[in-house]
Amino acid sequence: MTQPPQPPEKPGFGPPPEPEPSRSEQASPPEQPQQTPADPQTPADPQAQPGFGPPPGPAQPPAQQPPSAPGGPDLGKAPQPGYGYPQAPQPPQQSPQTAPQTPQTPPTVPVPGGPQPPPGYGYPQQPPAGYGYPGQPQPGRPGAYGQPQQPYGQQPYGQQPYGQQPYGYPHPTVPMQSQSGAPGQPGGGRKVNASLAIIVAAVVAIALIVGAGVWYSSAGGDEKKNTANSGDSGDTKGGEGGDSGGDTAGGDEKAPADPSSEVLFQVPAPKVPKDASTIVTSGSWTTDKVYAKSGVAEVVGYDAVKGDELWTLDLPGPVCEASDHATEDGRTAVIYKPAMPTKTKPQSCTQVAAFDLATGEKLWSETAKSGTQEISFNNVTISGNTVAAASTSGGAAWDITSGKALWAPKTSDACYDSGYGGGPKLVAVRKCGPYDQRQLHIQTIDPKDGKVLSEYKMSEGIEYAAVVSTDPLVVAADVGDSAGDGSGISDFFSIDNKSGALRTRISAPGEEFAARCDGITKIEHCSGLAVGKDRLYIATEEHESSGEGYSRTNEVVAFDLATGKQTGQRADAGDGYTIVPLRMDGDNVIAYKRPPYDKGGQIVSIDGGSFKETKLMENPAEKSVRDVEARMLPQHAEILYSRGRLYMSDVYASTLSSGDKEYLAIAFGTG
Repeated sequence: MTQPPQPPEKPGFGPPPEPEPSRSEQASPPEQPQQTPADPQTPADPQAQPGFGPPPGPAQPPAQQPPSAPGGPDLGKAPQPGYGYPQAPQPPQQSPQTAPQTPQTPPTVPVPGGPQPPPGYGYPQQPPAGYGYPGQPQPGRPGAYGQPQQPYGQQPYGQQPYGQQPYGYPHPTVPMQSQSGAPGQPGGGRKVNASLAIIVAAVVAIALIVGAGVWYSSAGGDEKKNTANSGDSGDTKGGEGGDSGGDTAGGDEKAPADPSSEVLFQVPAPKVPKDASTIVTSGSWTTDKVYAKSGVAEVVGYDAVKGDELWTLDLPGPVCEASDHATEDGRTAVIYKPAMPTKTKPQSCTQVAAFDLATGEKLWSETAKSGTQEISFNNVTISGNTVAAASTSGGAAWDITSGKALWAPKTSDACYDSGYGGGPKLVAVRKCGPYDQRQLHIQTIDPKDGKVLSEYKMSEGIEYAAVVSTDPLVVAADVGDSAGDGSGISDFFSIDNKSGALRTRISAPGEEFAARCDGITKIEHCSGLAVGKDRLYIATEEHESSGEGYSRTNEVVAFDLATGKQTGQRADAGDGYTIVPLRMDGDNVIAYKRPPYDKGGQIVSIDGGSFKETKLMENPAEKSVRDVEARMLPQHAEILYSRGRLYMSDVYASTLSSGDKEYLAIAFGTG
């Protein structure tokens, strides 16, 4: 998994103050002991720290590198229960009773200039010389939290190569009828007509192909080869390609007659106040008419197609965090600071506001207290008509229409809600016990009154967990800090919402899979994955592709949330592309393909059953457009696709510049 931005070094980042207890069923928050700002156990506001910076800039064209061994997950392996490390499948066996009895002719020798045997699938038998898309950050543009970032999914050289399997198994030479009599018996037989021999050979070949196809299908494998190469647009073709003008089964997103997109509009990067080097601009939403994006101390609504400003919601301070969800009638929520931060007064994220995406009208703004001190919130979400926010210093919930306080944590035990996951259900990540004996309780709760409906207790010692999905319930955690790459994920936990029982645990080694989650403060912020149809769809790490040149690629694979096993389905990005799941569309997966340095990105729909890819959009390849798109790294930027329109936006505004014109957001659309 890719290296995410690291939190800034600061005293007290980690354990809570005095452990705080479970949520109350009261209508308003009870009084809690006062928490002083000097409490070393309460983490400081990450946005107020120096070095909290924007993601790296766009990549530059590749420089030739020395050969290296192929890397990435071994997707040829059969999945193991609960873990999903693929194992190499065994070729189908023929019983002696059903094996063909005709003798085989000598192997076919390729003729120069004639048809050649197909190469092995996916990964080269000889490692290519170097790699393709280097994705180096722009000079002068540091990574988030002041740390330099690697390009999405790129792995260092020298990693151990994994099992290289040719695509499927070698097709046997078509057996030809012997000209010496009965099968297996030399000499004396009647000579067979040449035309008949050709017909027999064709029939046998068809039988072999059909038989092989049935076996692969029953094994759950995908026998179709991505035929994209460095000279085409990068979309899959043939059996995996999309039909122009067709619809994607099971979803709302339709494939246009022409997937070529154009730039609808761009939003220039806002000016950052002189007292700050970076300002958080987290939060973006789209409806059928509006694209809304957080700026510096504001949220602006733009015409979804033209980009004209429709409304502006002014705030006294910058947005700290925003809900990924909105109600059915287009209302959502943000956390913001009560004033603009300065060097002497960095401000805390104490304000929670709900607003209407159609008009920009602020519905209400509220705070909550722990004792006599206002709570500084880390995360906010929406489920039903409830807005829920939390941090190590406390949590609270409000009605999204009126702003009425609904419930808050109790003060009777040594637990506190570190954050919530929203959407179809409301899930709390509740921390109990002292720092060195922490236990996380994953609770499905009633959003109206905070009542616990079910609970799963994770093993002691797991300090952080992120909510990947609330229905079906999936949680990601770095168990024992074993991920090793800072992604926040070593394992996924599939949990039954009704009973709280663990359904299965899926191991996701960081060196094989490219998803990442921030379970420290942003409880439901994950990238590189999607959940639906009782499946977990996850991007693999980049590895060298089998195409020409020095390109790299990856795949999307699926895990069954009931068994923990890989389903055998996989969608290939294509040479030079990196594929990243964005969200579900019915039973289908909407994914973004980050392009090589000389092409535009793509949006594809992956059929949830066949895993057939349908191209919904391909962005322009002009350098001026590519430079803007390349800055929007999928693991940092907010990427929204809906109704044939793609919106990509940054989550920081910064005074640091590469010298090029900076943009906060860019929108693409098809005709």
